[in-house]
Amino acid sequence: MRLRLVPQETNWDFFERYKLWLGISAFMMVVAFVSFLLQGLNYGIDFRGGTTIRTESSQPVIIAEYRQAIEPLQLGDISITEVFDPTFADDQNVAMIRIQAQDGEEAVTAAVVASVQTVLQEIAPDLTFTSVESVGPKVSGELIQTAAIAVVLAIGAVLIYIWLRFEWQFALGAVVALVHDVLLTIGIFSELQIRFDLAIIAALLTIVGYSLNDTVVVFDRVRENLRKYKQKPLNEVLNLSINETLSRTMMTSVTTLLALLALFVLGGDVIRGFVFAMIWGVIIGTYSSVFVASTILLWLGVKRDWSKPDANLGTQFGNIDA
Repeated sequence: MRLRLVPQETNWDFFERYKLWLGISAFMMVVAFVSFLLQGLNYGIDFRGGTTIRTESSQPVIIAEYRQAIEPLQLGDISITEVFDPTFADDQNVAMIRIQAQDGEEAVTAAVVASVQTVLQEIAPDLTFTSVESVGPKVSGELIQTAAIAVVLAIGAVLIYIWLRFEWQFALGAVVALVHDVLLTIGIFSELQIRFDLAIIAALLTIVGYSLNDTVVVFDRVRENLRKYKQKPLNEVLNLSINETLSRTMMTSVTTLLALLALFVLGGDVIRGFVFAMIWGVIIGTYSSVFVASTILLWLGVKRDWSKPDANLGTQFGNIDA
């Protein structure tokens, strides 16, 4: 017996309520934008500056105990991770502690570092600080700028790729869907004030790739059906294409979500923000591939007469392998 998330053959009309879906998307994007303007993002140490401390001890690193010991110092955003390396000895336990810069300070002061060492040595008396490195506000500002450029360049590359592989209408639909996904992901981090660091930028770029993959699968089937059903209205061709790829889309999304949910529950605090961004991105990316990108394509229209000499116009690179 085969597991099916959707029936083998579906004939759902995805454009019957397209105004409702686009209205919901527009509303969420406005909320995301307003939230970003009013309260901004809860930047992590990577973007706000701070100090990274590397500790070493013969006793095992228990992150919960480390965090509990440091919390009374009220140092704000703290990230604690254990470092694993095959070259370490059996009694060599290393941890990385990141502390955000305090108000009015370029970095964490020596007195703060000493107080952290004192409280941690109550847990592990032989604990030592093997290195202490600070990230200043200037470097943090450069990281924000570089991260923004990375996301913009990724979306720009997608625009060019889809334009070459399909036509400009397909490219614009895909890019609108990607911008939709990125804005809503940033918006939910702003609204919930979840820590936003470089790991979330990596998640944003991953979401762009995931959403693009879903969109290209649908668009590929649309192009095949446009050639196959030359007399069908465009909305019927789009509906047919989405229904034909729906089983694959849902299976891919659900299996990805199962793995992400396991990581979210069992992965610990260090990667929880990244995994949350990926869970949200998979859900919203699947939605935008079906409703946003296809609706934009329906609005823009697409050339249907493939028999004329210029039938390959805009699709001359359409047979390039993905």
